[in-house]
Amino acid sequence: MNAPKNKRSGLPESVAMRHDTHFVDWISKKTAAPLVRMIPLERIAPNPHQARSSLGNIQELMSSIKLKGVLEPIIVRAMGERFEIIAGERRYVASKNVGLKEIPAIEMNVTDNEAMEISLIENLQRKDLDVFEEADGLKALMDIYSYSHADISEKIGKGRSTITEIINICKIPVEARVLCAEAGLDKNRSVLVEISKMKGPDDMKALIAEIKNRGLRREDTRDLTKALKGKDGDIEAKKPKHYVFNYRPKEDKTYQIKIEFKKETVSRTEIIRILEDLLTKLKSAH
Repeated sequence: MNAPKNKRSGLPESVAMRHDTHFVDWISKKTAAPLVRMIPLERIAPNPHQARSSLGNIQELMSSIKLKGVLEPIIVRAMGERFEIIAGERRYVASKNVGLKEIPAIEMNVTDNEAMEISLIENLQRKDLDVFEEADGLKALMDIYSYSHADISEKIGKGRSTITEIINICKIPVEARVLCAEAGLDKNRSVLVEISKMKGPDDMKALIAEIKNRGLRREDTRDLTKALKGKDGDIEAKKPKHYVFNYRPKEDKTYQIKIEFKKETVSRTEIIRILEDLLTKLKSAH
């Protein structure tokens, strides 16, 4: 006769765990039969090496948990009488916010670097990290646990050259990162890679300003980066010999206006004249 199942073990039959290959492999290596059990929230602490600097908006997650409960267990490891989160901090915080007393969790016996690796990869798979958080997280694996670019490439499934590019983004200092965010560049990895190639913070800021003012695309940014990295590094001397007027309305994200002039400087009056002329032609067109 089979013993009755523990009601606090496993997931409901109607709910399945997410089967990312990485986590299936990890869990199967660490324990023969991983079970989900309920752990009091008061015994759980966040991971101090969490790659994500912000939890973002968790209102939708809170609403889902309030309605359906926590459908996917968090992953923890024992730290004395308490537990440290390896993956699932947003679910943990959202659960606390809606008044839950316990949360489904899988306990894993892993080392510090394994815990950090799992946490980082879980966030990458969920696309919860911005480009800077991803870069800083990968750099931390190198600095704290002496991972090489090749080690990281193998563990997270990205090419070695891609890993190198991402980690180089860490060279962009905080003040330049703020400018990137203000210019809407903080989610564009290819552009951030080009910015990271500049010699120092001042050149990075100058490049960011050029990209923002001229509304440059990826290819344009790469060409400009090469031009600005001349022998003397004189960014002003190497500006392309044309002016670009770029307008992006804050209220309407469906369009932008870009006019490129065949000269270095253009007055405000001249821009207005050209726009009025264009408007006249559009109105008279059949």
